[in-house]
Amino acid sequence: MKKYFYIFFLFFFIQCSNHDRLFIPIIPSNSGTLDFTKTFGGSKNDIFKSIVKTSDGGYAILGYTQSKDGDIKSKNNEDFDFWIVKYNANNTLLWSKTFGGSDDDRGADIITTSDGGFALLGYTRSTDKDVTANAGSQDFWLIKLSANGNIAWQKTFGFSGADYGTSLTQTNDNGYVITGVLDVTSSNGQGNSRTSNRHAGGDIWAIKLDFTGKFEWSKYFGGSFTDTPLGVAKTSDNGFIIAGSSDSDDVDIKNNKGTYDFWIIKISSEGKLVWEKSFGGSEIDEARAISKTNDGNFIVVGDTRSSDKDIRSNNGAADVWLIKISPDGNLIWEKTIGATGFDVARSISKTQDNGFLIAGSSRSSDNGFTNQGQNDALLLKINADGILEWKKTAGGSEIDFLYDAIELDNKNIIAVGESSSSDGDISENKGFSDALIIKIK
Repeated sequence: MKKYFYIFFLFFFIQCSNHDRLFIPIIPSNSGTLDFTKTFGGSKNDIFKSIVKTSDGGYAILGYTQSKDGDIKSKNNEDFDFWIVKYNANNTLLWSKTFGGSDDDRGADIITTSDGGFALLGYTRSTDKDVTANAGSQDFWLIKLSANGNIAWQKTFGFSGADYGTSLTQTNDNGYVITGVLDVTSSNGQGNSRTSNRHAGGDIWAIKLDFTGKFEWSKYFGGSFTDTPLGVAKTSDNGFIIAGSSDSDDVDIKNNKGTYDFWIIKISSEGKLVWEKSFGGSEIDEARAISKTNDGNFIVVGDTRSSDKDIRSNNGAADVWLIKISPDGNLIWEKTIGATGFDVARSISKTQDNGFLIAGSSRSSDNGFTNQGQNDALLLKINADGILEWKKTAGGSEIDFLYDAIELDNKNIIAVGESSSSDGDISENKGFSDALIIKIK
């Protein structure tokens, strides 16, 4: 049948016009087939957290490493350091570098920059070597790298408490907005460019920098409990939407649904709070990432344990939960994906067909899910309407987790995370936890 349809299509195409014809190659969509899994690291703990595709068709990965042996050649201590690796389109390693001091330094997010380099965000506890300053027990640490992975400049931001960066974006003026958690109690209210009431606990902290890393403004948002941002996206009016989670029900949070909610805020280009919205049910619902859609709206993904209020259905202990919202924060639709175990999301990224990849982990073994041990690495492909197109799990008998995934220009998918397994889909474990790369084609 396919043969006859193809012949008919060619005949129809030839007969359509006598004019010169444009040949448009059709590249098959990714089908979710596992190509390979690879582990990297040494004898300690090594994790990949964030991946970005590069202009040469390859990709760069940020994470952190505790090892000083095995695949880690540039360390001489067993404290955690930022770890970045660069691969070409053929999955060949071009370079690997670590950055940090003599204490705990962990990378969380990587972006490519307009000059062809990279920006890395995480936190540092160090005060030496690559780290030139630290205001307290733990600070935001932002590193600007060249295309070859050399440090152009680095900055720390924080006060006396445990402040840590989680996500960043480059702004239209080639500066940066970096977000994370400010320990407001320890900072004694410092961290706002404008006077406001002091909150307690940890708040969402947004900092605006120019293209050289020079401070322009900062603002924190939240209530009296825990407010954590894990994704930021630019809006068409030069503002920003920050996706996170909150269990507060006071100060900036006006409509808590119950325990932890997806808490989404819109801020202006000057850091003014434009609106805030809570989404969720009566149980724990935590947002993990955000992506802009082609129609100008936004999809936020995370996980839910609820089955009421904004969540119409729940398949088990925890489901992947995604919501589509308008630029004004109005709920357009919501979807749950999962089975009877714990199924969670950690990232979302756009694909060339206007769909999305969601990376996370699963403990389920029903409803179309397979599981080889404890947590298996989980990758989901949805279309623009949030409909599941395919899902893939990979792992062994121990804990295997994905934190991020991207589609390359050739439509291959690279997903990254960590693995403690040495069986099943994972052929080797080099230490306690290894950094993990999965290729899907």
